[in-house]
Amino acid sequence: MRLVRFAAQGKVRHGVLAESVVRGFPSNPFTQFKRFGRSFALDGSTYKLDEVKLLAPCLPSKIVCLGLNYRTHIEETKLAVPTVPLIFLKPSTAVIGPEDKVILPRLWRHVDYEGELGVVIGRKAKDVPEDKAKEYVIGYTCFNDVSERHDQIEDGQWTRAKGYDTFAPIGPCIETEVDADDLKLETRLNGELRQSARTSDLIFGVSKLVSFISGIMTLLPGDVIATGTPSGVGRLNPGDVVEVTIEKIGTLRNSVVNRSKNG
Repeated sequence: MRLVRFAAQGKVRHGVLAESVVRGFPSNPFTQFKRFGRSFALDGSTYKLDEVKLLAPCLPSKIVCLGLNYRTHIEETKLAVPTVPLIFLKPSTAVIGPEDKVILPRLWRHVDYEGELGVVIGRKAKDVPEDKAKEYVIGYTCFNDVSERHDQIEDGQWTRAKGYDTFAPIGPCIETEVDADDLKLETRLNGELRQSARTSDLIFGVSKLVSFISGIMTLLPGDVIATGTPSGVGRLNPGDVVEVTIEKIGTLRNSVVNRSKNG
């Protein structure tokens, strides 16, 4: 089931996308997940896909990202393989949805895309055992960890580089019925394939990450774990279109623009 968050008729709603039709939910899917698991009730409302605007499928209180979680990316960065998951945070204010614009900072120098699998938490998770971790996951989405490399190098840590507004595209949906342990992930820049990997290549998989992170901080419904990017990271420029595609989930598409002088 592909869960979506959308705007229609002046209201923001949640629903499920199937065959170019969006069917509305009577309540927040995270509330339903807490009570009933992956059985979601519909309210009878329907919309054609071209009549709605898809939004980021969730509004995370925080995004917990992974650095250096594919060996191919470690090889291209020439850094050491981490012995424990290397995590950092993106703020909720960085979130945008499918077809929204990545807005480059005023003083940007070198901004990269990073296509990733996003794990969406369905219910409050604290100190979760690894063998129970997926019981706390409502589903999976596409994620782009947009990063300002000059800032990252200059600061020696990643908060500024990763935290700009619009630097966390998420979407287009949350797929609830997929095994995320072996999915093809591809990133295209202006139609050209730049990244291609399988989630089976992750050093730390989904269950390990949910357990590890929930042992540090409480994960709340709608929070996202961005599981890291494979090799092929590259530069973004104004006018570019970047697409992150994960099989059985969908394609997250965003264009890139300069910030307006008045913005």
